[in-house]
This record gives sequence, C-alpha cells and structure tokens, in this order.
Amino acid sequence: MRPADTALAPEALRASARQPTPAAGRTLTRHEMLRFLEFIDEMEDEGAHVLPLSTPDSYLHITIHLMRNHIEGKLTTISSLAMAARVPYATAVRRIREMQDEGLIHQRPRTKSGKSFSLHPSPGLIEAWQRYAHRIKLVVGRTIGLSEQGEEADYYFGGSYLKARIIPLPGVHTEPLKIAAPLRFLVHADPTFMAMDSLKRQLENVLGASIRSRALSIDRLRLEMLENAAAPASAYDIMAVDLPWVGEFAERGVLAPLDAVVASEGINRSDFHPAGWNGAVYRGALYGVPIQTTPELLAYRTDLFEAEGLAPPETTDALLAAARALHRPERGMRGIAWNAAKGTPLGHTFLMLMGAFGQPVLNLPRLDEGFDASDLTGDRLRPMFDTPEAAETADFLMRLLEVSPRNILSMSWYERVVAYGDGEVAMAYTYTLLAPYFESDPTRPAHGRTGFVPHPAGPHGHQIAPVGGYVLGIPANLAPERRAAVGRALALLTSAEVSKLYITSGSRACPRFSVTADPEVQALSPAIASMGAMARSGLLQFWPRPPAPQISGIIQICGEIFHDMLRGLIAPSDALATVQRATEALVLTKNE
Repeated sequence: MRPADTALAPEALRASARQPTPAAGRTLTRHEMLRFLEFIDEMEDEGAHVLPLSTPDSYLHITIHLMRNHIEGKLTTISSLAMAARVPYATAVRRIREMQDEGLIHQRPRTKSGKSFSLHPSPGLIEAWQRYAHRIKLVVGRTIGLSEQGEEADYYFGGSYLKARIIPLPGVHTEPLKIAAPLRFLVHADPTFMAMDSLKRQLENVLGASIRSRALSIDRLRLEMLENAAAPASAYDIMAVDLPWVGEFAERGVLAPLDAVVASEGINRSDFHPAGWNGAVYRGALYGVPIQTTPELLAYRTDLFEAEGLAPPETTDALLAAARALHRPERGMRGIAWNAAKGTPLGHTFLMLMGAFGQPVLNLPRLDEGFDASDLTGDRLRPMFDTPEAAETADFLMRLLEVSPRNILSMSWYERVVAYGDGEVAMAYTYTLLAPYFESDPTRPAHGRTGFVPHPAGPHGHQIAPVGGYVLGIPANLAPERRAAVGRALALLTSAEVSKLYITSGSRACPRFSVTADPEVQALSPAIASMGAMARSGLLQFWPRPPAPQISGIIQICGEIFHDMLRGLIAPSDALATVQRATEALVLTKNE
C-alpha cells in the first residue's frame, strides 16, 4: 500500500477524527474545500499516469466523492460510491463497509422500509478533512511564498496568486482584433465603466480596435438590453450585466453562454471570487465574466466610534445602538444612510438585509455557509416574505428611519455615499465600488477615517457581504462573424492586468484574487483589503439576490410596497402580506 493510501485508511482517519475540532478561522470555505478536493483528485490522477506500480487509492476516491456530494448537496448511494472508488465493485463495497464499521460513513434510510438509503460522511470524517486541507494549505502556501501568520494561511486555496505579485500594466495586443470597427459596448454609468471610458485610448491600444461605449442608469440599462434582444442583430458586442439579471436574460435569450469562450481564451476561473463567478452561472452554464465584484458593506467613521468607545457593529441591535449614540441632528450628524428610494434601490436593500437576518428572498436550501442558489426551479422559487425573518427586516427598516437623514426616502446608491463622505452621517451601507468618493479626496471628513465590516447580523442570521457588480456578457443575437473577436476582447477586458488598471483609475470593484492580493492595489483602499479577507472567510455571497428569472420583478415590488410602509401609508404586517401575494403571483405567471 502506498503512503497516501495508508494516510487515508480507516485507522488513520479514525485517529485523525479524535483530534480537536479545528478553529473556525482554520476551516476552508465551501468553495475552497471543493477546490481542495479537486486538487487532491488531480494529484492522484497525475501520480497514476506517471509513477511506476501506482494503484488506485480506493479509500481516497471514496472519500473525495462522498465529501464532494455532501458539500454540493447531492445524493450518494452505495452504487455511485462504489463506482467512484476505481477498483472492482466487490472490493469497493468492502472498503465502504469497512469505513461504515469505523464510523466514518453514516447511512440514512430514504424509505420507511429502510431498503433504500443514502450515504454521508460522518462529522469526524468531515473534521479530519478540514484539518487535512488546512495543513496542506499551509504547506502549499509556504512552498509558493504566500503569506502565513502562525498556523493561519492568509490566502484563498485555489486562487491565482502567482501570475504576478505586482501585476504589470497590460501590454499592447500584438495582433489587432479581426473585427469591423468599432467594438460596441453597453454599460452601466458607474465608476468602473467611467474608468473604462477615461482609459479608452489605452484600451484601444490593448485591443487593437476602436471602442464605442454607451452608459445608462441601472433600470434603463436593463430595458435597453431587453429591447436589443428583440432585434434581428445586436447593436452591441459586449454588455455589462447586473448579477441578478443573469437568470432572466438566460431564460429570455438575451445572453449567449460563454463556456466555450472561457475554454478557448484560457480564462482562469480559479482567479475570480466564487461569489462573482457563480452568480453568473445559470442552470450550469456561464453567461458572463466578472468585470467588477463589489460587496455591499457597512462603512463607519472610525474616529467617531473611537470617541464614543464603540466597537464596529456585528449585529443589527449593535448597529441601531451605535446609530442612536451618534445621531445628533442638532450638530448636523445623523446615524446612518442607506438605499431607501422607491423602486429598485429600496428593493435591493430589503433583499440584502433580509439575507443578514437569515432568510433568502426565495425558498433556497440551507448550506453550511448560507444558501444554495444554484438550482432555481420548482418550490425553490417560492417567495419568503411570510417568514419571521422578513418581519424582523421590516421592523429594522422602520427603526433605521429614526436615525437616518430627513431625505432618506429619496436616497439611492450615490446619495448615501455622498452623505457619508461629506460627514453628514456616521455610517452607511455602501458598495466598495463607490469608496473613491471619499478615499480619493482628502477634504472629505470620511477620508482616512473609514472602516468596513460585513452586514451586521439579525437575531437568526449571520454577517454577510452581499455581492453586487457586473459581468461582461455577449448578446445571443450577435452577428456570427463578430463572435470570435468579441470573445477575445471580453477575455482581455476582464484580465488581471486590465482589472488592476480600472482600480488604479478610480474603481474599487475587484473581481480577482490576484488583483486583490497585489500590494499596490491594497494600498489604494482599506475596502479592497477588507474584501479580500471576507472572500477568504466565505462572507461574500450572491444568494441574497439570486439570479432567478423573476428577481427584477420581485425587487421592484419590494421597492414600491415597502416604500409605502416607510412613508406610513401601510402597516408592516400588511406590507409583508401584500408583497407575498404579489411576488407569488409574479412567480406563478413567469412559470406558466
């Protein structure tokens, strides 16, 4: 038996499972563990192809298959597990029985008779693999020169960090794109795309083609994309798509799948933050490559908090207490700013806050690190506004009103960051994307005095950093003769080198691990360093605004009815009931 086989035999696993549970900071996130399992599986395959006298490690393959299905919530039967062992069926079944006898695999009945059952890794086996993954993560980190703090590996396993620690400027594309000029872009009017516009000449040199760009507000942008999809041929080559729209646009044929582009252009999926990448996947196909991944965080004035002896809030109760302590209208200071404008802004707020209270807007299955938004079908599309968490969210919004600016009900993304940057409020929910408003201007009171934390948790929730941002997609009705060149342009515009260029030109939306880890990038903003740490901790999540085809309608309904609630025109309980009925009707209509 080879050393690797011995290390994973039941005796060794049983001994490992008796060790203390690893500290929470040492456990890998769900996505990291999947990458780790893939890494170990590939290492085993390479050894089998090259090393003499190599034989399949049945215990290893059984465990990898079992762990992968456990993490992804897939059914494991004894037949499927035996097939994964890569040894004769009788031998595989014997190995599985040995692991069951050792308490490493648990069996659960699927029927009353018990004749049909599923197999699951025991808590001890899961803990053993967390320890194993952590130790290997430390070894890999030391080997490739990544930072290490004691027994902590300060990087995300599977992220691409070695492309260059200091990412260079993008080089000129030596062969111009074979496309009839210009490249036509439809984008959102935000700092990343404004940076792209200011870099037009440089990007044209990189691409070897001229650029023509059209920037629209968020609601107008979505309507323009739907109108463009109805035309015989697209008026645009590349479109910037808000993450929640992916499911709707995939269903309605607005976007083309990009898996072939990713393969042909060698786009490195592992370098992208999982929340940004997975948010662009719908029913197993990729419909966009992230150009900006920007979490919504709570920004707070470090100087004001220190003066009052306040800790950064981790719960909604602590947030309200801090806001009340710092709410001093007589001095021109209010507690907090947030998106409360009618329609899309408030709709986004309610969904994100509801996530921090522990309930997604749809009936998504629970995972160890949140909820599973990968399969948006059937009962999983049922709206969840009739839950205690939704009621707690509505009550929280009503309480926020008491410590908010007078014009809060007309505030959206930009207005809230202006109020914070100009020293009118002590805290603000804001995307990292907009941090340059005060980080780049030393005259702003918030300049150099800002800390960032994830959304504080409600009583039944956990702290999260809901991910927003845009992906670049290709219209489904793009003329065939333009597709190859457009795919190449999309790869260049989402590369690490160009992503860094956007950031150094004013954006604070960072989709790639390698860019987040670049010391020059980290020096630009504490928001970027905070984002990197949150990504490694599994706090970046896209499920609060799942890419369901109905999500835009749900957001609009929330934004209108809850605005009436905040204005005092309807009681919170009635608002919740109205939203539940309206969103259920919307989902039912969309599914017919």
